[in-house]
Amino acid sequence: MSSLSADASAGILSFMLCQVNLNLPDSPATPLITNDAVVLGILIAVLYFVTETSALKTGFWPRFYRYVPSLLLCYFIPALFNSFGVIPGSTSALYGVATQYLLPASLVLLTLNIDFKTIRQLGPKALIMFGAGAVSIVLGGPAAVWIMAHISPEVVGGTGPDAVWRGLATIAGSWIGGGANQVAMKEIFLPSDRLFSATIAVDVIMSYMWMAVLLYGAGISASLDKRTGADSSAIDGVREKIENYRSSIARTPSFADWVRLVAIAFIPTALAHFMADAIVPWIEVNAPYLAQFSMTSKQFWIVVITTTFGLILSFTRAKEMEGAGASRMGTLLLYLLVVVIGMRMNLFAIADRPGLLVVGAIWLSIHAAVILVTSRLIRAPFFFTAVSSQSLIGGPASAPVVASAFHPALAPVGVLLAILGYAVGTYGAYLSALMMRAVSP
Repeated sequence: MSSLSADASAGILSFMLCQVNLNLPDSPATPLITNDAVVLGILIAVLYFVTETSALKTGFWPRFYRYVPSLLLCYFIPALFNSFGVIPGSTSALYGVATQYLLPASLVLLTLNIDFKTIRQLGPKALIMFGAGAVSIVLGGPAAVWIMAHISPEVVGGTGPDAVWRGLATIAGSWIGGGANQVAMKEIFLPSDRLFSATIAVDVIMSYMWMAVLLYGAGISASLDKRTGADSSAIDGVREKIENYRSSIARTPSFADWVRLVAIAFIPTALAHFMADAIVPWIEVNAPYLAQFSMTSKQFWIVVITTTFGLILSFTRAKEMEGAGASRMGTLLLYLLVVVIGMRMNLFAIADRPGLLVVGAIWLSIHAAVILVTSRLIRAPFFFTAVSSQSLIGGPASAPVVASAFHPALAPVGVLLAILGYAVGTYGAYLSALMMRAVSP
């Protein structure tokens, strides 16, 4: 999976994290294949095809993947199958399995090898870039609605559940935090199912396009940093330290190692489910007002708890399991999740509201302008620009993959920044939604 890890996700654990209850529009035809075992085989075949072709060094494919991120292909090939009625994206049980079990397990494995002492060496520029990116999304949504209201007010109008600002609020939750924050916004502002489906399409399409730009930038980051005078020595130092540590613990994994990795991944996942099953009903009875902060979403608690377990384990000897391939197993689970999520996407959902793509493009352009100007002003390396942006737009699944496009050892930096996005996502999206409502026609 190393060649895949050098490409990135997108926008997807924003979309990835917790959309177990999404009601996407039905595919345009009765699914040709309804057996989940066959569907799983098809999805794994897609992953195998992309992995093999992206690893080739000569011929057509290297040129193709220079412009098309491999992870993007992992997402859109299954999406095409679903959109044309080949597989049952909206009814398959595979989605629930992937989001409930593979996602939290991958988060544990990907956070297991975080070294906070080393990450601190990156300095304050990483947090400055993250903060600028978050603010640009909070304010960019209302700005995009205001601009479109003067150009084509019907695009951002509507009343009741079809009021467009309600659907855009879920994008704000996704782009600042992740899926848990997105669902929180859906539960707070209650957009119609049809509107929600269209905004999901905007979320995914825009975030993937932006991811492709960031991946291209990663390939020329050295020249970009030289042009802006950015100092990337801190990043190089962190990368070297992480590499040296991994070399010191690297070994050929035994059967017992693989069992330990599975235990490290899925026991915390089980505990997170157990704890979420207890926490959510208690909050619903004793503190229902916390629903506005997504505290009544089980998936929110599962993500938070499993990430916390991973961080705690990073301070123990379990961290040494990185030498047996912890992050590689986590990446494999992550990419399995990607192809499963891809099959949920109906590429025709945006047909009802194509104007929303323009709103999304304006919004994302504002974000891009703010982070690029901020980066230039503080002379931040492009690594900080790309990973901070993707940790917001994409979330915990895509940020580490984008970070690994610079170097696989830097993936934990993306995880940390994406987790920070979860902490502020609901509050920022709620504020953005109120402002979008205020400027809507």
